[in-house]
Amino acid sequence: MEQFVAGSRAALQEHIRQHQEIHVVMGNEACDLDSTVSALALAYFLAQTSPAPKAAVFVPVLNIPRADFALRTETTFLLRDRGVPASSLIFRDEIDLGGLHHAGLLSLTLVDHHVLPGADAALEEAVVEVLDHRPLEKDRGPPCQVTVEPVGSCATLVTERILQGPPGVLDRTTASLLHGTILLDCINLSPAAGKVTPRDVACVSLLEQRFPELPARDAVFGALQAAKFDVTGLTTEQMLRKDLKVISNDEVVVAISGVFEDLEIFLLRPGLLQDLEAFCHSRGYAGLVAMTVSFNECHEPTRKLAVYSPQEPLRSTLCRALEEATTPSLLLQPLPSPWPCVAAYAQGNAVAARKKVLPILRAALGGLGAAGGPEEEVVPPPTPMNSLVEECPLAQAVPPLCPQDVLERVSRIAVGQPPGSPK
Repeated sequence: MEQFVAGSRAALQEHIRQHQEIHVVMGNEACDLDSTVSALALAYFLAQTSPAPKAAVFVPVLNIPRADFALRTETTFLLRDRGVPASSLIFRDEIDLGGLHHAGLLSLTLVDHHVLPGADAALEEAVVEVLDHRPLEKDRGPPCQVTVEPVGSCATLVTERILQGPPGVLDRTTASLLHGTILLDCINLSPAAGKVTPRDVACVSLLEQRFPELPARDAVFGALQAAKFDVTGLTTEQMLRKDLKVISNDEVVVAISGVFEDLEIFLLRPGLLQDLEAFCHSRGYAGLVAMTVSFNECHEPTRKLAVYSPQEPLRSTLCRALEEATTPSLLLQPLPSPWPCVAAYAQGNAVAARKKVLPILRAALGGLGAAGGPEEEVVPPPTPMNSLVEECPLAQAVPPLCPQDVLERVSRIAVGQPPGSPK
């Protein structure tokens, strides 16, 4: 893996010079750890297993500007710790995907998402494969290969794909990256967090069987979670941008930020009100909803909400929608706020992460007299659609599988044995 990543830039430049095909593997615009590692690992696997002679070069691309990478604290930590330097990575602002597509050189595999934003609509016809763990929103016909499965981490799907490939392709660095990513995404495989599936558990177990020297789960998860929640030295603007989504209608734009700090502490940050005003004004946001999350020793989340807007009607509309929501009910309890233009709540329904709150807010914007617009990412691209804040799509029913059965099935795949064959 280290050599593959280190050589990606030179290989990309050579293929551009030779006017040869470039196969980009790219995650979503949030570019969290799952998106990053899935892109790196799948590109590495494809490069190792594509039929020879291969004209295309496989290039993992991180779907953010390089300048924003420092905000992905858990990603920078894990890659650095596993010997993958940031200097070797290729970021979205370092490759002209539109130009490559226009020249007929681009093939695109999407990991950890399957719907390109409007700004990338021209790239749709270059998409040849999708690997995602979100509910399918967009149908793609042949020849695009689509794998969309309800697991806790997209890295689980990548791991399964690699285990189905030739023996020996999976190296220790790739295994370690996938192992840490699944553990973080699935909250250390804790059932209480409501994100893990038997397939996630099976993949972690298989990786540990293949590489017994992998660090203990608790140590890996603890280090990554500490890195993710490390906001030391971040400005309020950086904290709000670290995990940002935006919704809009024809009249207003509202930001929804995941914040990795207890709400009471966040509200007492020096100069917070001025920072909120500057953040919204510079980006044209009429309001902002901050969703904070923290975890106890059992990895159970505690969630709180703050609604900011200098426009009282908008603030009241958003608050009322959140308070009166029934699908799901957020079970909000008012908290004291030091600012009259900021409403604060404890969220009793800790399972309702941002993915469930966004439809409530979109409906509220629709009630203001304009149709709720689609969720949009804006420049600068938001940072992580974080698995500790952004809920994986596991509220849907998952087939009742025994972890041992799944482990056995994936083990058979890993050794090339059909799942239904006798032992």
